Amino acid sequence: MTHNDAAKYDFTQQIGYLLRRAYQRHTAIFQQTVPASQLTAAQFVVMLTVRDRGPCEIAPIAQHTAIDEPSLRGIVERLKWRQLLNADHEPGDARRMVVSLTPAGQELLEQTVPFAQEITELTYGDLNAQERAT
Repeated sequence: MTHNDAAKYDFTQQIGYLLRRAYQRHTAIFQQTVPASQLTAAQFVVMLTVRDRGPCEIAPIAQHTAIDEPSLRGIVERLKWRQLLNADHEPGDARRMVVSLTPAGQELLEQTVPFAQEITELTYGDLNAQERAT
C-alpha cells in the first residue's frame, strides 16, 4: 500500500465500521420497540436459544449466540433473578449449570417475538429485496 492509498483509506466505508453501525441501529430500534424495554437484544437471543435448544449448558448457548461465556453468565444470572430462566447447577460441580426457560420466560418470548419481527423490518429500512440479501 502506498502513502497515497493509505491517505485515501476511509474507515467509514470498511466492513467492521459498517457492521458496528448496523448493530447500533438495530439495538436502538430494539430498545425503542420492545415494550417498557423488558429485554435487551442479548437477553432476547439467549432466551430464544434456550427455547429452541431446550435445557442446555452455557457453552452451547455461547457458541450459538456468539456471546462470550463471562458475559453470558451475567445475562443468565439477570434473567434468573427476574425468574425468566432457571439455572440449575449440576450436582457435585458448581461450575456446570443447565439453563432452561421458565413459564414466565416463555410467555415473555411469545409477547416479544411479534415486536422482533417488526424490529427486523425497521432495521432493514428502505432496502429492497436484493439489498437485503446482499
